[in-house]
Amino acid sequence: VSTQSTGPPGMGTYKYARYIKHVLNYKQEHRLLKYTPVAERNELFLKKLQQCSILFDFTAPEPDSKGIEQKRQTLNELIEYITGNNNVIFEGAYPETIRMLQSNVVRHFPPNQDDDKEDFDQDEDEPNLDPAWPHLQLVYEYFLRFMESADFQPAMCKKHCDQKFVLQIMTLFNSEDPRERDLLKTLLHRIYGKFLGLRSFIRKHINFIFLRYIFEGVPCNGIAEFLEILGSIINGFAVPLKQEHRHFLLKVLIPLHKPRGVAAYHPQLAYCVVQFVEKDPSLTEPTVLGLLKLWPKTNSAKEVMLLGEMEEILDIIEPAQFKKVMGPLFKMLARSVSSPQFQVAERALYYWNNEYIMSLIEEHNKDIMPTMFPSLYLISKDHWNQTIVALVYNVLKTFMEMNNPLFDELTLSYKAERQKEKRREVQREEAWKKIQRLAIESAKGPNTKQNSSPDEG
Repeated sequence: VSTQSTGPPGMGTYKYARYIKHVLNYKQEHRLLKYTPVAERNELFLKKLQQCSILFDFTAPEPDSKGIEQKRQTLNELIEYITGNNNVIFEGAYPETIRMLQSNVVRHFPPNQDDDKEDFDQDEDEPNLDPAWPHLQLVYEYFLRFMESADFQPAMCKKHCDQKFVLQIMTLFNSEDPRERDLLKTLLHRIYGKFLGLRSFIRKHINFIFLRYIFEGVPCNGIAEFLEILGSIINGFAVPLKQEHRHFLLKVLIPLHKPRGVAAYHPQLAYCVVQFVEKDPSLTEPTVLGLLKLWPKTNSAKEVMLLGEMEEILDIIEPAQFKKVMGPLFKMLARSVSSPQFQVAERALYYWNNEYIMSLIEEHNKDIMPTMFPSLYLISKDHWNQTIVALVYNVLKTFMEMNNPLFDELTLSYKAERQKEKRREVQREEAWKKIQRLAIESAKGPNTKQNSSPDEG
C-alpha cells in the first residue's frame, strides 16, 4: 500500500498514516477478543482501542463505508467485552481509553447561529444532529461501561482523568445534538461520583459557565443538562449548607431566571431552587424576594413559568417563613390575577386550589384579604374572559366563608373608595374645563388690552 496516497474518501490526511498501519495489521486485530488466548488479550485490547481512535468523515461524498462498519463492530465488541467479563481492565487500558475518547469526541463546534434568531424555538425547530453519531454514541457508551465496571479503579485512572480532561468534556456540552448532551450529562455525573478531588472543580466551572451566560451572553446549549446534574448534587448536600452553596443559589441560580432563553431550562432550574429551599428554610425569604425582583412585566409566558415555580416553593414553605414573604408575594399575585392575559390570571388563581396554600391563607386571612380583594372585585365585574370571572367568584366565595365580617367590611370600603374615585374624576374633569376656559380668556385678553390702551392714555 502506497503511503503517499491521500487516503480513502472521507478521511483526513492527518489520520492516514495511522490508518495504513492499522490496515496492514487488520487481520491480526480483527480477531475477536473472546476467541483470543488469555495471554494475548490485553495487547489485542489496546490495539483495538487504537484502531477506534481513527476518525471517519460521515459527510464526505463517498464515505469509507467499510472502515466505518469495521469501527462500529470493534466498538460494539469492546463494550460487550468489558461488560460481560471480569478482571479485563488493566493499568495500560486507562490512558489508551482516555486517548480513544479524546480522539473521537473532543472537537470544536461552529458558532451557534440559532442564538441570534429571535424566532428560534427549541421546542419547534429541529436540532442539528451530528452525522457521526453512530460512532460517537458507541464511544460514549464504551467509556460509561468502562467507568461502571467492577474492575474500574479511580485511583489508577485519576492521573489521566484530570482537570484538563474534565474541561474538555464540559466544553462538549455546547454540542447542538441533544443525544450527545444527554450522554455527556451521565458521563460528567459519573466522573463527579468517582473522583472526589474533582468535585469542587466541576461545581466551580459550572458556576463560571452560568455567570458568563447570564452577564456576558456567552451561549451554551447545555444549561439544562448542567442543571440536571446539579439537581442530583444539591440533593446530596449536607445540612447546614456551606456558604459556598448558599452563595451559588442567590448569586447564580436566581439570576439565571433573567436571560430570555430561560424557557429551555426552567423545569431543571426550578427543581434546583426548590431543593435548596427544602434543605435550608432560611433561604426561603431571599429566594422569594429575589424571584419577585426579577418578575416580568410584559413577558406573559415567563410569568406563567415563575408562577408555577413560586407555587412549588409555597408547597414546602414553613409557616414562619410564609409570614415573612406574604406581603410582597400577594401584592404580586394581585397584579397577576388582574392581568388581561388570561393564562397569567388563570395560573395565579389556581393557587386557591392548593390545599396547603389555602391553609396558610386562612391562617393569615386578615393580612391577605385586604391585599387581594380590590383586584378580585374589579375582575369579577370587568374581566373579558368568563373562565377567569368564574374562578374569581370561587375565590371571593372562599374569602367570604373564611371571614365573613371582614369580607363585608372590605366590600363596603371598596364601594366607598370607588365612589370617592368617581367624585375625584368629576372634579378632575371640571378642573380641566376651567383651565381650558381660562386659557381661552387669556388668549383673548392681550388683544383687548391693546385695543383699549389709547383711550386710557
